Order: sequence, then C-alpha cells, then structure tokens
Amino acid sequence: MQQLIEKHKLHPDNLGKMDQPCLELQLEYNTCTILRKEIEEQTLELRKIKGEELHGMDIEELHKLEKDLQVGLSRVIETKGEKFLEEITALQQKEAQLMEENQRLKQMENLFSVQTHVLEQGQSSESITHICSLSDPPQDNDSSETSLKLGLPLPNRI
Repeated sequence: MQQLIEKHKLHPDNLGKMDQPCLELQLEYNTCTILRKEIEEQTLELRKIKGEELHGMDIEELHKLEKDLQVGLSRVIETKGEKFLEEITALQQKEAQLMEENQRLKQMENLFSVQTHVLEQGQSSESITHICSLSDPPQDNDSSETSLKLGLPLPNRI
C-alpha cells in the first residue's frame, strides 16, 4: 500500500500539484499583504499628522492637512472648555456646602458661648434651657435632635 502511495506521488501529473500552495494559504497571504499595505498607509498618515512626513506633499495636500488639524484642535479646545466648566461647577457646589457648614458651626459656637456665659453667671440649668430655646438653633441636615449639657446641674437658689 505504501509503495502504491509513493508511486502515485512520484507520477509526473501529481508532482505539479504538490508544489502548489493550497488555496487557504494563498487567501491568507493575500489578506496579510492587504493588511500590511493598510498599516503602511496609516503609519504614513500618522506621520503626516505629526508633521514628520511633509516633504512629499503638495500645497493642496498641505492645506487639507492644515484644515483637518484645525478642526481637530477646535474639538480638543471645546472638550477642554467643557471639562473646565464641569470642574468649576463642582467647585462652586463644594463652596456652597462648605459655607453652609461654616454657618452651622458658627451657630453652634454662638450657642456654646451663651451656655458658657450663663454657667459662669451661676444661673440654673432651667434658665440655660430657656435661653437655648430662645436662641436660633442650628439647622442640621439630619432630623435628629441633640442637646448638650455641660457639668452638673446647679442647685436652685431660693
């Protein structure tokens, strides 16, 4: 059987077939050649955009390249402007939050100084509660109520 296969391979009609690459390999080679050419063209185009391969271009090609670059640059500038506006807006919102927090802390400081003053005067805790209820309480973002009592309650004086 092996001898028959060898004779078949050595026959003059079959020798030409053995040397021809298969159709699949030819298609892959053609595809590879097309892709290689496309890569070369894109690389040259990129070099032109970067300003590296301008010597072979005529005035019309240079003008078209300049126009394309100007359009691209205007898009970059526009996008950069949008990003700046977004950052400015975010910083303005943060500023407003910090100002609200600062106002709340000032109110708490004022309340604390009133309570400290009352305690130094030796008044009762009921009068402190009364003074605190008259003052403008700080507005918290959460709805929980908190109170601050300093020291021990003073005995009521008669």
